[in-house]
Parts: sequence; structure tokens; C-alpha cells
Amino acid sequence: MKKVLIAIVPLLLFLNSCEKKNPKSKSKNNPSITKTDYTQYVNPFIGTSKMGHTFPGATAPFGMVQLSPQTNFEVMFDQAGNYNSKTYEYCGGYQYRDSIIIGFSHTNFSGTGHADLGDFLVMPTTGALILDPIQTSSGKKGFYSKFSHNKEAASPGYYKVQLEDYNILAELTASERVGFHQYTFPKSDSSHIILDMVYNVYHHDDKNVWTFIRVENDSLITGYRQTKGWARTKKVFFAMQFSKPFKHYGHKKYDSKGYNGFYGRFNESENFPEIAGKDIRVYFDFETQEQEKINIKFALSAVSTAGALKNLKAEIPHWDFAATAAATQEKWNQELSKIEIKSIDKADKTTFYSALYHTMLSPILYEDVDGQYRGLDQNIHQSKAFTNYSIFSLWDTYRALHPLFNITQPKRNNDMIKSMLAHHDESVHHMLPIWSHYANENWCMIGYHATSVIADAMAKKVGDFDPKRALNAAVNTANVRYFDGLGDYIDYQYVPDDKSHSSVSKTLELAYNDWCIAQIAQRTNDNKTKAEFIKRSEYYQQVYDPSIGYMRPKLSNGNFRKDFDPMDTHGQGFIEGNAWNYGLYVPHQLDKMIDMMGGKSAFSAHLDSLFTMELDDKFIEKHEDITRDGIIGNYVHGNEPGHHIPYLYNWTGDAHKTQQRVRMIMNTMYGPAVDGLCGNDDAGQMSAWYIFSSLGFYPVTPGSDLYAIGSPLVKEATLRLENGKTFKISTKNQSKENVYVHQILLNGEKLEGTFLTHDAITHGGELIFEMSARPANN
Repeated sequence: MKKVLIAIVPLLLFLNSCEKKNPKSKSKNNPSITKTDYTQYVNPFIGTSKMGHTFPGATAPFGMVQLSPQTNFEVMFDQAGNYNSKTYEYCGGYQYRDSIIIGFSHTNFSGTGHADLGDFLVMPTTGALILDPIQTSSGKKGFYSKFSHNKEAASPGYYKVQLEDYNILAELTASERVGFHQYTFPKSDSSHIILDMVYNVYHHDDKNVWTFIRVENDSLITGYRQTKGWARTKKVFFAMQFSKPFKHYGHKKYDSKGYNGFYGRFNESENFPEIAGKDIRVYFDFETQEQEKINIKFALSAVSTAGALKNLKAEIPHWDFAATAAATQEKWNQELSKIEIKSIDKADKTTFYSALYHTMLSPILYEDVDGQYRGLDQNIHQSKAFTNYSIFSLWDTYRALHPLFNITQPKRNNDMIKSMLAHHDESVHHMLPIWSHYANENWCMIGYHATSVIADAMAKKVGDFDPKRALNAAVNTANVRYFDGLGDYIDYQYVPDDKSHSSVSKTLELAYNDWCIAQIAQRTNDNKTKAEFIKRSEYYQQVYDPSIGYMRPKLSNGNFRKDFDPMDTHGQGFIEGNAWNYGLYVPHQLDKMIDMMGGKSAFSAHLDSLFTMELDDKFIEKHEDITRDGIIGNYVHGNEPGHHIPYLYNWTGDAHKTQQRVRMIMNTMYGPAVDGLCGNDDAGQMSAWYIFSSLGFYPVTPGSDLYAIGSPLVKEATLRLENGKTFKISTKNQSKENVYVHQILLNGEKLEGTFLTHDAITHGGELIFEMSARPANN
């Protein structure tokens, strides 16, 4: 991956200094103890320019509000109705390479590839009122503003930028449910704040279903918007409060004219307090003095405007912007301090804490302060004995993010599982979430990986959710025959390629999911269900062709498909991968897979070839989610299906090759600058891989209590666990060159083999890696 040699954007705080370095504070429990500020090591701009960027704006850990700049206005379809692939690059609403900002929206995804959200765009302006973001109907400049990265800064919970076209300093912070804006205006008798209810990330002509706004008084606005996108029935309510009364307001509708009843007797466009329609932009006018600050508190709710007002009053009842930003920074510091590291160099420390930061941008809190939330059935529910969460990108995050939560966020992961079980209960399909957000199932990707999250938590003794309820939900999910080839999978014991796309990938992922259900059944003493799903978990064998040594698409007549190229990633039975890499996905029966593929020696040689061969451009040119930045040979780290592959040498007796490959990937696929990711962060999965690998181990098989040993990048790490214990990781002879593990000591005793148990971590103690420049078995 190309590393751009630029200075890391300063992580500037607003607390009376733009150059404050290494700020320290005193511990509340012991004023004599100086506490490290871990937020200083986070660069929120880390992302990837060629794929979906993460958002750099202001949010609390796992916060419902992600208040962030939007740098382009792309449409999902062109005029002919064709998909516009450029929108893939804007899934987070922001691209570092851009030079204009069109406003600040309150909901965003973090590098998910496909996109939605971007709700409630706010933009301050001065001068003649303009209500179109990019270009007016007459061809003139829209309300966007140029900006420079030299006058832009971000740190956890805070963002600021100078809007050059208007000489306005924009500053943002947030609590969990409330976005807090601070705009410093020049002297003007024509200052405006625009509320753009047309804008969406991934916009199309029918995206906005309805918008309703009430001007409650001269400084309070409430309303909601319903959209039809990736989430096809998404409602978000809001309460918007200004620190200063506006002198005038109005709006413009972009709907095609239609029935308007007796509202035609009013001039609705100006100073009319009830606004409704499909596509609407509202403006509020002010007179401002030089350097005058206008603040906005913008609360969200999925339930009602009354819920949004409750959230606003509960979380930010004051107008102290600095206090809110400081409180949110401290929340981030508490979360980041759960893993304290010493690194080989400062760049690695920035990469590590930025990755840890990314792991806490989602899933998001999805309920009001009183525990009410909108369910999948679109009814309002009351959470009981759990906090409800949303945004479950499970095809990505089951691999490493949720396993990481079982170490760093077990209470939250328990609540996330209870949220998944609530999703099942509210689902008319009686299914656990596949890829869900904002009270909607969007059905993206394959498999039913909530089963993996549940099995992993149970294997690691995390949570107090009802295991029998979890098993029932998992079994129900695994038997919805009309879901994405599942009925054929049950009938044929594989997914036939002539009946479903991505047939091999689906077969492999479903087989693993079924193994996870068997593990849940085992822990609930349901031997009948365990036996049924253990059998299903071996269906992967049906799509292995021993005559060529690859997983291969099989037709419903029992024959393998003839026109097949194991190098190609397009139309070959796989999704986001090919037979060379995705064909190695049998994490629950790795020993059997290796024997099936020729034994340890042959499999190790296959892995060697995977990392060293050349993948021609023609094999990836049709895939916007696979780029050269994320590829080593034919190993694709930029996509999740291969994340376990570097660790597979541990099953062949060549653990030193895992150690070398893992360190090489960390050093070339990740970095501290704006191009520091080799692919979409995919809601934190890409970053979670780096966290685990930096610590020296990885969960190759979620649902098991074992971690495969790699090669730690840190010099030291202290994991502060929720049970009050600490687990320390130390290295001897650590350096950039010493990538091989000579010996491992666990609590003073030599660790045999290449695996670490979860209990060894949660019981506390110390793991010591003795590093060397030469493999231990050489």
C-alpha cells in the first residue's frame, strides 16, 4: 500500500490551545496520579481515498449522533437509472481529497462501502441566500464552501474547520444523542443557517418519503424525516435548538406540485410554522456581530420529537460547548485507556489508537434516554434489562470486532446480543439480523452471522442473555427457506450455482454458521439440535472438487460447473474473493479442510503461493470493493473473507510463516496517515484485525475460546478488563526486524503450541513473547 508522506493532521483541541500536546489530568480517585490522554494518539482522518472513507466528525463512543462534514453531493443513479459507482467512495459522506464542504450531517456510517444515512444537513452561510448545495438552477455557485486541511482539525468528540467562502469557523461536538454545533460568524446583516432535508448519503429521486417540521418558537424546531434507501422505512425525529432567536425563516420545496388541500390559502414559504413535503430546505436568518457565536443543539430520536426533546434536556441542558466537548473527550479517553500500549515508534501508537477508536464508532446506541426505541416492526418498544443498539454489519464484524468486544466491551456486547434477540422477536421472518440499521433489515451480504456473535459470547462466558432463547432464535433463522438460497442449501446440502449467486461463498458461510448453532446447542444441552447442525456444518465438503483442489460452484444436477476460473473474482460462485482465497474459509474444521486439500505440507505451500503469486487486473476490474491497495499477491486483506488466512500456517506446523505474514500486513496495510487503511473499515472490522494482531493473537474461529498466536507489534500492552483484572502483554527483544516468536511464557510457564485461551486473558496475568530475527524452528 502506498504511504503518503504527509504530516499527520494535528489533533487539535479547542480548550484555549490549538497546539496542546500531551495534555494530562488528575485521576478523580487519586489526585496524585497523572492520567494519560489517549485521545492525543487518535487521527480521525485515517481512511482510504479509493473506497468508503470513515467519517472524521464528532461523536461519543457508540453514539447515535455522528456529526460530520459532508464533502460531496452524489446521486445513487444517473439519469438513465443506472447505478453510480462513485457513490461507493462516499459511504461516510466525507472524502479527504475533496476541497468543498456542503454541510454537517448528524448520522453517518464508518467506512461500510454501501451507504445510507446523512440525515439533517446543517450549513451556515452569509450573504445572498442560496438554497442549492452545489449549483443553482441558473448555473451559479451553490451554498457549499471551500475549505483547507490546514484549517481543519479533529480529535475524538471534536471537529473544526474554517469555511473559507463565508469566513465562518465551524466547530462540532456531541453527546450520545445530541449534536452540538458552534459557528463563529463575521459581522453581517445576512447570516443564515440552512437545514437541508433533501440531502442524503446515497441520494436518489425517491429517497425522501416525507418530511415534517414545526417551528415551535423563535429558537426551537422539531420534526422528522422518513427515507427509503438501504433501510427502506427509516424514520428519524429531531429537536433543533438555537442559542439565539432567528429574525426570519422560510423554506423551499423541491417536490413536484401536487395536492395541497386548503394550505393553498397560506404563504407557506416564509414565516409559516408548519412545513411538510418530500424534499425541503429550510433557512433561518440572523444578524451577527464580528466573532459572534451561534450554537445549535440538535437531538435525535427514532421514536418521536418528544423523545428528541427528552434526549436534549437530559444530555445537554446547558449552552457550554467546551464542557460538552471535554466530557465527550473524557468518555473517549476512558474507553481508549482499556488497552494501554508501548509501541516501537510513535507512528504505530497512532495507528493502534486510531484503530481502537474506529472499533467504537458502531454499533450505535439506538434508544432514547427513557429506554424507548423503534423496533423492526416499526412499533415503539421499551428496553428492559438491556440497552438497545443498531448498525450490525455482521458479515464483517463477527470475524474480529465482536470477539474484541468480548475482551474490551463485554457488557456492551451482551446488550448488542440482546438487541439482536429483540430484532428476532420483532421480525415477521423470525430471523436474527443479517445487516441491520435504524429499525430495518437491509439483507446485505450472506450467511446469518448473529449466530457467530452469540456462540462466541457463550464460548467466552460473556453475558447474561437467555441461552435457550438464543438457540431458538438461531434455529428459526437457519430454517427460513426463502432466505437467499437457504432452502436449496437444506435440500441439496449445498447452494446450487444455477439457483443462487455466490453459491460457494454462501455454502461455506452457512456451514460455519451451522457449526456455531451446534456450539450454542451444546451449551444448552440440546444434543438433538447439536447433532443436526454439526451435520449441516460439514456441507462445505460438497463444493470441494478434489480433481482440481479448489472449492468450486456445483449445479443442482450434482455436477461441478465447467466454466470456472479459480483466479477470477467475478461470477465464479464467490463474493468479494475467489477460490484461491475465499475457498479457504472453513474456520470451524480447519484440520479437516487441510487434510482434504492435500495435508499440511501441501496446504502451507498453497498459502505461500497465495501471498507471492500475481493477480492480474482483469480478475478484479469488475469489483469496486477490491483494489490494489489491499492486495498482497492473491491475498486480499482489503476484504474480510481472508482475514483469518495469515494465521492458518499455525495449523500446518509453520507458525513462523504466520508471524512473518502478520507483521508484514500490519506494516504495509495500515498506517497513521489519511491513507492508513487498505480497504473499507467496514464498521470496525478492518481495525479490529489490527488491534488483535498488534497484541499478538487473533480469533480465527469465533465460537471457540481459542486465539491463534501471531507476532505482536507492541512492545507492551496492558488490558484493563471489566472484571477488574489486568492482562499484560510484554515482549523481549522487540524490534521491526525481530518478527519471529522464539518462546512464549504465560504467567511464568512456557506456553506450548500456538494457541491462547480466552480464560487466560480474563483471569489476568502476563503473557511474555521472546522475539527473534530468526524463526524458532530454524
